[in-house]
Amino acid sequence: MWHIHVFPHTVFSLESKDWARVAFASAFSIAKESSAFHRNKKMVRRKIPIKKIDDVTARQVTFSKRKSGLFKKARELSLLCDAEIALIVFSPGGKLFDYGSSSMQKVIERHILRSELNLEKLDQSCPTEQVRCNYADLNKEFADRTREMRQLNGEELQGLTLRELQKLEERLDSSLNRVYKAKVENFIKEIGILKEKGKKLMEDNMLIKQMIKLPRNEICSVQRHEHEQGQLFDTSLTLGLPFPAGSK
Repeated sequence: MWHIHVFPHTVFSLESKDWARVAFASAFSIAKESSAFHRNKKMVRRKIPIKKIDDVTARQVTFSKRKSGLFKKARELSLLCDAEIALIVFSPGGKLFDYGSSSMQKVIERHILRSELNLEKLDQSCPTEQVRCNYADLNKEFADRTREMRQLNGEELQGLTLRELQKLEERLDSSLNRVYKAKVENFIKEIGILKEKGKKLMEDNMLIKQMIKLPRNEICSVQRHEHEQGQLFDTSLTLGLPFPAGSK
């Protein structure tokens, strides 16, 4: 006679044959449950890391599956919440897939109109703020430039550090060098102009000397020729004038 505890506080009395059958059934049940547990454990989905899939074939398969799921979720969201949805997807190969809950064109037009309205509001609100910012920047720049000019003139040097004074000295040296170069260039230009004038005076002087060396009769002929040319010019002018009224 065997006494078996099957459930808490429950005792069964079995013969040896009955005990063998119960033991076999219990072992079979345990084995079946263990097999089902291992099978379910194997069927648990493995989490895929979210990163680019290197294998091209696997990437295409994943794209197809996930695209279908994305479009399904979009349809469900549109039906459940009465939302207007537009999806535009390009595959890795460049193929276009789209979905519009009502009409793709209408959703896009609504988006464009909304964007334009937002831009108009932004344009209306920004100018005043932009003007304030520009005015503040200009005031600051003007104050900085005024202070720099005074410092270059030797004013408002109190409070400057040794480094700032050295920079100011370097700027003054650079300015003095530029002034000196400009002064030298002007001197060179003036010297060139004076040389040209001196050359012209020398040429005129040589011409006068040559005229002085000419014989007196040649000088007289030259003067007579010039006088005749002047008379001809005066006669032509006189002939061109109308006769006075009293001369008729």
